[in-house]
Amino acid sequence: MSTYPAGTFPATFIGGAAGVWRIETSTAVTGEPLPPADRLEVREGIVPTSAGTWRLSGVAGHPRYVERREKAQLDPVTPPLGRPEATMAALIPIRKSAAWWALPQDERRAIFEQRSRHIADSMPFLPRIARRLYHARDLGQPFDFLTWFEFAPGHARAFDELVAMLRSREEWTYVDREVDIRLAR
Repeated sequence: MSTYPAGTFPATFIGGAAGVWRIETSTAVTGEPLPPADRLEVREGIVPTSAGTWRLSGVAGHPRYVERREKAQLDPVTPPLGRPEATMAALIPIRKSAAWWALPQDERRAIFEQRSRHIADSMPFLPRIARRLYHARDLGQPFDFLTWFEFAPGHARAFDELVAMLRSREEWTYVDREVDIRLAR
């Protein structure tokens, strides 16, 4: 029996020698890198394990940063994870600065959407890119968010455009650690 509420998706990402995803590159964009690993294993649940070189856990669930109108736009065009043609993926763990977390929720939301247009400007990339946001901060993890993306090889350029766009926005000035891990299966 799961200790997590219905509609939540706990997961553990294990970098090491096992897993269906081959790590093509692991780049420290900001801050410290993760130790080198050859493969990535994704397990359901928060798995306490000594396997692998590193382990990151998070829980996805109800959208915390999305308003009703945005959810109504996102839901019809959001593809599921695990599509057979999506043989490429990216795991991008992100930690935001203390200055970000010191802001009240309404100010974070204003930076996130009204000024950085995170959701609105990401919409054109759907349904080519599937994504899931895992929250890790409340689990005491080294990152606040684990962002997981899956896409077909033909959409790799679109994914690069999406990531470059997001990194150019005000919201990203609050990121103090980010690792970009590109994967293939």
